[in-house]
Amino acid sequence: MTTTQISRRAAIKAIGGGLAVLAAPWSVRAATRQIVVSDPGGPYTAAYRKAFYDPFEKKTGVKVVSVARESQPVAQFTAMVKTQNYIWDVTTLTLSADIPYLEENDLLEPIGLKLEDFPGLMPEALRPNWLGVDVYSTVMAYRNNKPNGGHPESWADFWDVKRFPGRRSLRRSPLDTLEEALMADGVLPHELYPLDVDRAFHSLDKIRSHVAVWWTSGAQSMQLIQSGEVDMLSLWNGRAQAAIDGKAPVSINWNQGLYSIEGWGIPKGTPRAAEAKEFVRFCGDAARQASFTGLLAYGPTNLKAYDLIPAARAKILPTSPDNLKRMILPSPKWWKDNREKVTERFNTWIIG
Repeated sequence: MTTTQISRRAAIKAIGGGLAVLAAPWSVRAATRQIVVSDPGGPYTAAYRKAFYDPFEKKTGVKVVSVARESQPVAQFTAMVKTQNYIWDVTTLTLSADIPYLEENDLLEPIGLKLEDFPGLMPEALRPNWLGVDVYSTVMAYRNNKPNGGHPESWADFWDVKRFPGRRSLRRSPLDTLEEALMADGVLPHELYPLDVDRAFHSLDKIRSHVAVWWTSGAQSMQLIQSGEVDMLSLWNGRAQAAIDGKAPVSINWNQGLYSIEGWGIPKGTPRAAEAKEFVRFCGDAARQASFTGLLAYGPTNLKAYDLIPAARAKILPTSPDNLKRMILPSPKWWKDNREKVTERFNTWIIG
Protein backbone atom coordinates (compact mmCIF):
# COMPACT_ATOMS: atom_id res chain seq x y z
CA MET A 1 0.00 0.00 0.00
CA THR A 2 1.38 3.38 -0.95
CA THR A 3 0.75 6.55 1.00
CA THR A 4 -1.54 7.74 -1.78
CA GLN A 5 -3.73 4.68 -1.48
CA ILE A 6 -4.74 4.85 2.17
CA SER A 7 -8.39 3.85 2.39
CA ARG A 8 -10.89 3.92 5.21
CA ARG A 9 -10.52 0.14 5.48
CA ALA A 10 -6.76 0.55 5.93
CA ALA A 11 -7.39 3.25 8.50
CA ILE A 12 -9.68 1.04 10.53
CA LYS A 13 -7.22 -1.85 10.29
CA ALA A 14 -4.31 0.32 11.40
CA ILE A 15 -6.25 1.73 14.33
CA GLY A 16 -7.51 -1.69 15.36
CA GLY A 17 -3.99 -3.06 15.59
CA GLY A 18 -2.82 -0.10 17.58
CA LEU A 19 -5.67 -0.19 20.07
CA ALA A 20 -4.92 -3.77 20.98
CA VAL A 21 -1.36 -2.83 21.87
CA LEU A 22 -2.20 0.34 23.73
CA ALA A 23 -5.30 -0.61 25.65
CA ALA A 24 -3.53 -0.52 29.00
CA PRO A 25 -1.90 2.92 28.65
CA TRP A 26 -5.18 4.47 27.51
CA SER A 27 -7.13 3.01 30.41
CA VAL A 28 -5.08 4.97 32.93
CA ARG A 29 -4.99 8.26 31.08
CA ALA A 30 -7.94 9.66 32.94
CA ALA A 31 -6.04 9.35 36.19
CA THR A 32 -2.69 10.81 35.16
CA ARG A 33 -1.28 13.45 32.84
CA GLN A 34 0.63 11.64 30.13
CA ILE A 35 1.45 11.30 26.46
CA VAL A 36 2.09 8.25 24.29
CA VAL A 37 5.22 8.55 22.16
CA SER A 38 6.06 6.03 19.46
CA ASP A 39 9.57 5.36 18.22
CA PRO A 40 11.35 2.62 16.21
CA GLY A 41 12.05 0.56 19.34
CA GLY A 42 15.26 -1.22 20.34
CA PRO A 43 18.24 1.11 20.79
CA TYR A 44 16.09 4.11 19.89
CA THR A 45 13.84 3.56 22.87
CA ALA A 46 16.77 3.18 25.25
CA ALA A 47 18.50 6.32 23.93
CA TYR A 48 15.33 8.41 23.83
CA ARG A 49 14.32 7.25 27.29
CA LYS A 50 17.65 8.46 28.67
CA ALA A 51 17.77 11.73 26.74
CA PHE A 52 14.15 12.78 26.44
CA TYR A 53 11.45 10.68 28.13
CA ASP A 54 12.72 10.46 31.71
CA PRO A 55 14.10 14.03 31.89
CA PHE A 56 10.83 15.40 30.48
CA GLU A 57 8.81 13.47 33.06
CA LYS A 58 11.04 14.77 35.82
CA LYS A 59 10.80 18.37 34.65
CA THR A 60 7.07 18.55 33.84
CA GLY A 61 5.35 15.71 35.67
CA VAL A 62 3.93 14.49 32.35
CA LYS A 63 4.39 10.73 32.07
CA VAL A 64 5.80 9.46 28.77
CA VAL A 65 4.53 6.05 27.69
CA SER A 66 6.70 4.80 24.83
CA VAL A 67 5.67 2.19 22.26
CA ALA A 68 7.48 0.77 19.25
CA ARG A 69 5.94 1.78 15.95
CA GLU A 70 5.83 0.08 12.57
CA SER A 71 8.78 0.66 10.25
CA GLN A 72 6.56 2.79 7.98
CA PRO A 73 4.29 4.94 10.18
CA VAL A 74 2.48 7.05 7.58
CA ALA A 75 -0.55 4.78 7.10
CA GLN A 76 -1.18 4.46 10.82
CA PHE A 77 -0.58 8.18 11.36
CA THR A 78 -3.09 9.01 8.63
CA ALA A 79 -5.61 6.60 10.09
CA MET A 80 -5.47 8.25 13.51
CA VAL A 81 -6.15 11.71 12.16
CA LYS A 82 -8.93 10.65 9.78
CA THR A 83 -10.77 8.61 12.42
CA GLN A 84 -9.83 10.93 15.32
CA ASN A 85 -8.83 7.86 17.28
CA TYR A 86 -5.40 8.77 18.63
CA ILE A 87 -3.21 5.91 19.76
CA TRP A 88 -0.09 8.12 19.89
CA ASP A 89 0.43 11.78 20.62
CA VAL A 90 3.93 12.06 19.15
CA THR A 91 5.93 9.84 16.81
CA THR A 92 9.25 9.79 14.97
CA LEU A 93 9.01 10.73 11.29
CA THR A 94 11.71 11.13 8.66
CA LEU A 95 12.04 14.30 6.64
CA SER A 96 12.41 12.68 3.22
CA ALA A 97 10.11 9.68 3.54
CA ASP A 98 7.22 10.89 5.71
CA ILE A 99 6.93 14.64 6.07
CA PRO A 100 6.10 15.67 2.46
CA TYR A 101 3.02 13.44 2.31
CA LEU A 102 1.78 14.31 5.80
CA GLU A 103 2.22 18.04 5.17
CA GLU A 104 0.50 17.92 1.79
CA ASN A 105 -2.51 16.21 3.35
CA ASP A 106 -2.64 18.52 6.39
CA LEU A 107 -2.23 15.68 8.88
CA LEU A 108 0.34 17.28 11.21
CA GLU A 109 -0.35 19.47 14.22
CA PRO A 110 1.43 22.86 14.00
CA ILE A 111 4.11 23.10 16.68
CA GLY A 112 5.02 26.78 16.44
CA LEU A 113 8.77 26.54 16.95
CA LYS A 114 11.21 29.07 15.52
CA LEU A 115 14.81 28.54 14.49
CA GLU A 116 15.97 31.32 16.79
CA ASP A 117 14.55 29.32 19.71
CA PHE A 118 17.36 26.80 19.24
CA PRO A 119 20.79 28.31 18.55
CA GLY A 120 22.86 25.72 16.72
CA LEU A 121 19.92 23.83 15.18
CA MET A 122 20.38 22.72 11.55
CA PRO A 123 17.91 24.76 9.45
CA GLU A 124 16.75 21.60 7.65
CA ALA A 125 15.69 20.12 10.99
CA LEU A 126 12.82 22.53 11.63
CA ARG A 127 9.47 22.87 9.91
CA PRO A 128 6.24 24.46 11.20
CA ASN A 129 4.94 21.04 12.23
CA TRP A 130 8.06 18.91 12.81
CA LEU A 131 11.35 19.01 14.71
CA GLY A 132 14.27 16.84 13.65
CA VAL A 133 16.32 15.53 16.57
CA ASP A 134 18.73 12.99 15.09
CA VAL A 135 20.51 12.29 11.84
CA TYR A 136 21.41 8.90 10.40
CA SER A 137 23.27 8.27 7.17
CA THR A 138 23.44 5.76 4.39
CA VAL A 139 27.14 5.14 4.02
CA MET A 140 29.58 2.68 2.52
CA ALA A 141 31.17 0.15 4.85
CA TYR A 142 33.89 -2.33 3.96
CA ARG A 143 35.94 -5.09 5.51
CA ASN A 144 39.37 -3.59 6.27
CA ASN A 145 41.29 -6.88 6.52
CA LYS A 146 41.75 -7.39 2.79
CA PRO A 147 45.31 -8.54 1.96
CA ASN A 148 45.96 -5.88 -0.72
CA GLY A 149 45.12 -3.09 1.72
CA GLY A 150 43.05 -1.14 -0.81
CA HIS A 151 39.51 -0.01 -0.07
CA PRO A 152 36.83 1.89 -2.00
CA GLU A 153 36.61 5.62 -1.32
CA SER A 154 33.69 6.53 -3.60
CA TRP A 155 30.70 4.90 -5.29
CA ALA A 156 32.73 4.83 -8.51
CA ASP A 157 35.24 2.66 -6.61
CA PHE A 158 32.41 0.47 -5.32
CA TRP A 159 31.30 -0.08 -8.92
CA ASP A 160 34.91 -0.85 -10.01
CA VAL A 161 34.98 -4.61 -9.51
CA LYS A 162 38.44 -5.01 -11.08
CA ARG A 163 40.30 -2.61 -8.77
CA PHE A 164 38.25 -3.61 -5.75
CA PRO A 165 37.22 -7.26 -6.02
CA GLY A 166 34.89 -8.82 -3.49
CA ARG A 167 31.31 -9.59 -2.70
CA ARG A 168 28.97 -6.60 -2.62
CA SER A 169 25.56 -5.79 -1.22
CA LEU A 170 23.10 -2.95 -1.82
CA ARG A 171 19.72 -2.09 -0.36
CA ARG A 172 16.67 -3.49 -2.13
CA SER A 173 15.10 -0.07 -2.47
CA PRO A 174 15.45 2.81 -4.92
CA LEU A 175 15.94 5.28 -2.04
CA ASP A 176 19.64 6.10 -1.80
CA THR A 177 20.45 3.30 -4.26
CA LEU A 178 19.61 5.47 -7.28
CA GLU A 179 21.72 8.31 -5.90
CA GLU A 180 24.62 5.91 -5.33
CA ALA A 181 24.31 4.61 -8.90
CA LEU A 182 24.39 8.12 -10.33
CA MET A 183 27.41 9.15 -8.26
CA ALA A 184 29.12 5.94 -9.41
CA ASP A 185 28.45 7.11 -12.97
CA GLY A 186 30.11 10.47 -12.35
CA VAL A 187 27.26 12.74 -11.26
CA LEU A 188 28.41 15.18 -8.59
CA PRO A 189 26.44 15.05 -5.33
CA HIS A 190 25.19 18.64 -5.59
CA GLU A 191 23.98 17.98 -9.16
CA LEU A 192 21.92 14.86 -8.43
CA TYR A 193 18.43 16.40 -8.52
CA PRO A 194 16.28 15.96 -10.41
CA LEU A 195 17.52 12.38 -10.62
CA ASP A 196 18.21 11.06 -14.10
CA VAL A 197 16.36 7.80 -13.53
CA ASP A 198 17.27 6.21 -16.86
CA ARG A 199 20.95 6.91 -16.25
CA ALA A 200 20.67 5.49 -12.72
CA PHE A 201 19.24 2.20 -13.96
CA HIS A 202 21.86 2.02 -16.70
CA SER A 203 24.49 2.35 -13.97
CA LEU A 204 22.78 -0.31 -11.87
CA ASP A 205 22.85 -2.65 -14.86
CA LYS A 206 26.66 -2.50 -14.70
CA ILE A 207 26.89 -3.63 -11.07
CA ARG A 208 23.88 -5.95 -10.92
CA SER A 209 25.68 -9.26 -11.54
CA HIS A 210 28.23 -8.39 -8.84
CA VAL A 211 25.69 -7.73 -6.08
CA ALA A 212 25.63 -10.87 -3.96
CA VAL A 213 22.76 -9.76 -1.71
CA TRP A 214 20.06 -7.10 -1.96
CA TRP A 215 19.38 -6.50 1.72
CA THR A 216 15.95 -5.62 3.08
CA SER A 217 16.53 -4.82 6.77
CA GLY A 218 19.10 -3.04 8.89
CA ALA A 219 19.75 -6.18 10.91
CA GLN A 220 20.47 -8.15 7.75
CA SER A 221 22.88 -5.53 6.42
CA MET A 222 24.83 -5.50 9.66
CA GLN A 223 25.08 -9.28 9.74
CA LEU A 224 26.33 -9.38 6.15
CA ILE A 225 29.34 -7.16 6.83
CA GLN A 226 29.96 -8.36 10.38
CA SER A 227 30.14 -12.01 9.35
CA GLY A 228 32.24 -11.34 6.27
CA GLU A 229 29.58 -12.68 3.92
CA VAL A 230 30.18 -9.53 1.90
CA ASP A 231 33.25 -7.34 1.62
CA MET A 232 31.53 -4.00 1.06
CA LEU A 233 28.01 -2.62 1.10
CA SER A 234 25.75 0.37 1.46
CA LEU A 235 24.02 0.51 4.86
CA TRP A 236 22.95 2.81 7.69
CA ASN A 237 25.81 4.15 9.77
CA GLY A 238 24.33 2.95 13.05
CA ARG A 239 24.34 -0.64 11.78
CA ALA A 240 27.91 -0.30 10.53
CA GLN A 241 28.96 1.13 13.88
CA ALA A 242 27.29 -1.77 15.68
CA ALA A 243 29.43 -4.18 13.64
CA ILE A 244 32.54 -2.17 14.54
CA ASP A 245 31.55 -2.15 18.21
CA GLY A 246 31.23 -5.93 17.93
CA LYS A 247 34.95 -6.06 16.98
CA ALA A 248 34.38 -6.86 13.32
CA PRO A 249 37.17 -5.59 11.00
CA VAL A 250 34.89 -2.98 9.41
CA SER A 251 35.41 0.66 8.45
CA ILE A 252 32.96 3.38 7.41
CA ASN A 253 33.49 5.67 4.44
CA TRP A 254 31.47 8.89 4.88
CA ASN A 255 32.33 10.23 1.43
CA GLN A 256 29.21 10.63 -0.76
CA GLY A 257 26.98 9.50 2.08
CA LEU A 258 23.28 10.38 2.12
CA TYR A 259 21.95 11.64 5.42
CA SER A 260 18.38 11.60 6.70
CA ILE A 261 16.82 13.61 9.50
CA GLU A 262 14.42 11.96 11.92
CA GLY A 263 12.32 13.78 14.44
CA TRP A 264 9.01 14.36 16.15
CA GLY A 265 5.62 14.99 14.57
CA ILE A 266 2.21 15.28 16.25
CA PRO A 267 -0.99 13.88 14.67
CA LYS A 268 -3.33 16.78 14.02
CA GLY A 269 -6.17 17.06 16.50
CA THR A 270 -4.82 14.92 19.33
CA PRO A 271 -6.45 16.10 22.58
CA ARG A 272 -3.02 16.07 24.22
CA ALA A 273 -1.48 18.48 21.72
CA ALA A 274 -0.39 20.96 24.40
CA GLU A 275 1.66 18.36 26.28
CA ALA A 276 2.96 16.91 22.98
CA LYS A 277 4.20 20.33 21.83
CA GLU A 278 5.88 20.88 25.17
CA PHE A 279 7.67 17.55 24.76
CA VAL A 280 8.83 18.32 21.20
CA ARG A 281 10.21 21.71 22.26
CA PHE A 282 12.08 20.00 25.11
CA CYS A 283 13.84 17.72 22.60
CA GLY A 284 15.43 20.60 20.71
CA ASP A 285 17.79 21.32 23.60
CA ALA A 286 21.48 20.73 22.85
CA ALA A 287 22.20 19.02 26.17
CA ARG A 288 19.29 16.64 25.75
CA GLN A 289 20.44 15.71 22.24
CA ALA A 290 24.01 15.20 23.40
CA SER A 291 22.73 12.69 25.91
CA PHE A 292 21.35 10.20 23.40
CA THR A 293 24.56 10.01 21.35
CA GLY A 294 26.21 7.87 24.00
CA LEU A 295 23.79 5.05 23.21
CA LEU A 296 22.78 5.78 19.62
CA ALA A 297 25.45 6.42 16.96
CA TYR A 298 23.35 9.04 15.24
CA GLY A 299 24.09 12.73 15.10
CA PRO A 300 22.27 15.50 16.96
CA THR A 301 20.54 18.18 14.88
CA ASN A 302 21.44 20.87 17.41
CA LEU A 303 25.12 21.19 16.59
CA LYS A 304 25.84 22.91 19.91
CA ALA A 305 25.48 19.42 21.36
CA TYR A 306 29.03 18.76 20.17
CA ASP A 307 30.29 21.06 22.91
CA LEU A 308 29.14 18.30 25.28
CA ILE A 309 30.05 15.15 23.32
CA PRO A 310 33.50 13.54 23.83
CA ALA A 311 35.75 14.03 20.79
CA ALA A 312 36.19 10.29 20.21
CA ARG A 313 32.43 9.78 20.11
CA ALA A 314 31.86 12.84 17.93
CA LYS A 315 34.08 11.39 15.19
CA ILE A 316 31.65 8.54 14.52
CA LEU A 317 28.48 10.65 14.35
CA PRO A 318 26.96 11.80 11.04
CA THR A 319 26.61 15.49 11.92
CA SER A 320 30.14 16.01 13.17
CA PRO A 321 31.61 18.67 10.86
CA ASP A 322 34.13 16.41 9.16
CA ASN A 323 31.46 13.84 8.29
CA LEU A 324 28.55 16.14 7.48
CA LYS A 325 30.50 18.14 4.89
CA ARG A 326 31.11 14.96 2.88
CA MET A 327 27.43 14.02 2.58
CA ILE A 328 24.20 15.37 1.13
CA LEU A 329 20.54 15.43 2.13
CA PRO A 330 18.32 13.70 -0.46
CA SER A 331 15.53 15.85 -1.89
CA PRO A 332 12.25 15.28 0.01
CA LYS A 333 10.26 16.96 -2.78
CA TRP A 334 11.75 14.84 -5.56
CA TRP A 335 11.03 11.63 -3.68
CA LYS A 336 7.48 12.72 -2.81
CA ASP A 337 6.75 13.37 -6.47
CA ASN A 338 8.47 10.28 -7.86
CA ARG A 339 8.71 7.60 -5.20
CA GLU A 340 5.72 5.48 -6.28
CA LYS A 341 6.61 5.16 -9.95
CA VAL A 342 10.35 4.78 -9.29
CA THR A 343 9.72 2.07 -6.70
CA GLU A 344 7.54 0.18 -9.15
CA ARG A 345 10.26 0.38 -11.79
CA PHE A 346 12.93 -0.69 -9.31
CA ASN A 347 10.93 -3.71 -8.15
CA THR A 348 10.35 -4.77 -11.76
CA TRP A 349 14.07 -4.34 -12.50
CA ILE A 350 15.09 -6.45 -9.46
CA ILE A 351 13.03 -9.46 -10.54
CA GLY A 352 13.54 -8.97 -14.28
